Amino acid sequence: YIAYVAYPLDLFEEGSVTNLFTSIVGNVFGFKALRALRLEDLRIPPAYSKTFQGPPHGIQVERDKLNKYGRPLLGCTIKPKLGLSAKNYGRAVYECLRGGLDFTKDDENVNSQPFMRWRDRFLFVAEAIYKSQAETGEIKGHYLNATAGTCEEMMKRAEYAKELGVPIIMHDYLTGGFTANTSLAYYCRDNGLLLHIHRAMHA
Repeated sequence: YIAYVAYPLDLFEEGSVTNLFTSIVGNVFGFKALRALRLEDLRIPPAYSKTFQGPPHGIQVERDKLNKYGRPLLGCTIKPKLGLSAKNYGRAVYECLRGGLDFTKDDENVNSQPFMRWRDRFLFVAEAIYKSQAETGEIKGHYLNATAGTCEEMMKRAEYAKELGVPIIMHDYLTGGFTANTSLAYYCRDNGLLLHIHRAMHA
């Protein structure tokens, strides 16, 4: 059976992905009367979509920040993603950027492990960016993963990235949470940071 359900917009809080999904795919999937249920499609009216600010920036702003036009941006994820010290991680970033890449990025599970705490990683990556820029004469970038165990810690990491002058941060938005992501997007919009969203848990 296929059922079509139309909800009045007044049932949803404006600009809240959390409320939207709680209402659409929340308790209804746990009803004992239902043996199986699957959401096939979801259509959101433009009037409701407009209550969300959307991404803080797009590809054009990223090109502007990196001063790269007329060609694809070239970047890579640092490997091995886990196990390097912050100093060696920064060295890998430097070698990639010095070698011609436009940007590098953290992997999704690079957060703040005992072998590489986030603050040390941020410092060595910032040093790698500035050194490679000085040597190549080009603007370089790195997607610093600011994902953390709490929203407060995540915002602290975003603020530190801004202090260091690193232009791009990253968030694992599914595992980090919709509300946390919205807060981070607002911060990035207000503070001139690019926000890269990682789809960890989606595949």
